[in-house]
Amino acid sequence: MAKKPNPSVESVTADREKALSMMSVSHETLARLDQYVGLLTRWQTIKNLVGPSTMPVVWTRHIADCAQLAHYQTEARVWVDIGSGAGFPGLVLAILLADRPGFQMHLVESNGRKVAFLREVARTLALPVVVHDCRIEAVQAELPARIDVLTARALASLHQLVTMQVSISQNPCIGLFLKGQDVDAELTEASKYWNIQAEIHPSVTDPAGRIVEVIGLSPKA
Repeated sequence: MAKKPNPSVESVTADREKALSMMSVSHETLARLDQYVGLLTRWQTIKNLVGPSTMPVVWTRHIADCAQLAHYQTEARVWVDIGSGAGFPGLVLAILLADRPGFQMHLVESNGRKVAFLREVARTLALPVVVHDCRIEAVQAELPARIDVLTARALASLHQLVTMQVSISQNPCIGLFLKGQDVDAELTEASKYWNIQAEIHPSVTDPAGRIVEVIGLSPKA
């Protein structure tokens, strides 16, 4: 009798195919993504880098969700991802954009085990990534003088994110933030303190999800 496939392996494979139907990547990029997921799976058993319940749907919940940010700001070169965690969205974007001329991703993370993982993935995949092992409020001195895009996912409220955006970047930069269903309330709260020019985009992976693209920002008097 033929051995039945491992249900967990089968479900992850199905999730991978579902995620790839939402993305368009080269064979080389897909190979890097597979390596990344493989490293995450191995490290997860020891370091618990992400919520365990998300691992069976790692491709749709994490990879495809983060990958959609690559469609915005297509001329941007210097990216900074704050609160990078296990690399979402920063490492995913670094894999997708690695071959863009002049591209560089800066990952900001203060958790030691996550920093070690980020550095291992960047080294193994030879990615144009710099990992900053520090708190967000202390990173500005380590970053390039010019930043094009700041990203974050599941990190803080929109008001807090745009406050960080202004404090981190020495020049006006674009903010790209993955948010959930409360984005309208967060935008209303942030607008009490900031003049915000933002475009709200639907998520391709979550009907309730939104991408906030902050293209203009100044404090209110």
